[in-house]
Amino acid sequence: MHHTNHYYGHAQLMARYAGLPDWRHPPRIWGYLQHGWNVHHGFDPALDLVPGLPKFVWSEAPRAVGQALGVDGYEVVGAPWVYLLAMRPEPDAQPRDGTLFYPFHGWERQRLLGDHAALAATVRETEPGPVTVCLYWLEYQDRAVRRAYERAGCRVITHGPRGSHRRGTDVLFLDRQLTELRRHRRVASNRMSTAVLYGASVGCEVGVYGDPMALDGEGDVFGGVERIRREWPELHSPVVPADLATKVAREELGVDHRRPPEQIRDLFGWQVEPDGSFRTPEPSLEPTRLRAQIRWLDREVQARDDELRRTLTSTSYRVGNAVVRPVRTLLRKGRRR
Repeated sequence: MHHTNHYYGHAQLMARYAGLPDWRHPPRIWGYLQHGWNVHHGFDPALDLVPGLPKFVWSEAPRAVGQALGVDGYEVVGAPWVYLLAMRPEPDAQPRDGTLFYPFHGWERQRLLGDHAALAATVRETEPGPVTVCLYWLEYQDRAVRRAYERAGCRVITHGPRGSHRRGTDVLFLDRQLTELRRHRRVASNRMSTAVLYGASVGCEVGVYGDPMALDGEGDVFGGVERIRREWPELHSPVVPADLATKVAREELGVDHRRPPEQIRDLFGWQVEPDGSFRTPEPSLEPTRLRAQIRWLDREVQARDDELRRTLTSTSYRVGNAVVRPVRTLLRKGRRR
């Protein structure tokens, strides 16, 4: 199904939990799986969610937003992280030291705008002990960004690539993140983020402070950063009360919504074959959902036809740096010849 289901090895992790023997190459998930914490409807606001297909979200919050927007098919199943914790329970008490800091990051289509050297200085002034800075793989590849934190005396790491279109996915991304978090006493970031919630869920002291930076072209979708600050003002502090951080993490990650393996197999459409392998059969949609899906597809086709018609009958249009004459103009010139 959708390629974002494989971000951070989520599909593989869920297959592992569900008991699939070849979990590194799972069948497709019939539906959309939320891949990160957000205050939207659980998914990229720009993503066209097909009506009738299941939307697997972490908690009640994105379901409430989605339903208010008219999005159907929600199933609250908890974050994949919750399933990892079930497979890797907390070991016997081990010493923890220092802070694991996650700077807000860009992604493949939007670069990050901000001063890493200034943020590194803020982190060093705030944190009393050793600091490990974990960069998104794109920023980690940028030597200047790495050096900004290394010059401040920080250890700099990355958990690996999240992957894209089922390629380059580090299927042990979350395992590596869990191991690193359990080594540290604190987790912090310059924005309220997924990593902060993960850290709180495994007993790290939490901090959110510093310049939040911005994405190139970042909009205030669903209220943006300011809405998050207004909704959780008590979480934006160098030191957040442990009971509050734990409570918010439990709610937002959907800890109480974890399903047993057999339910995950059923919800995701993973069917056991006679030879013991798993596949995703083509589910039969309910008639009302099927009709809704057909209507949605009809609207999409019509909209694209209208856009193409406008383009082809306009005076000119641009492809990259080239100005292209419309098809009808070229045909008329051909007839005159």
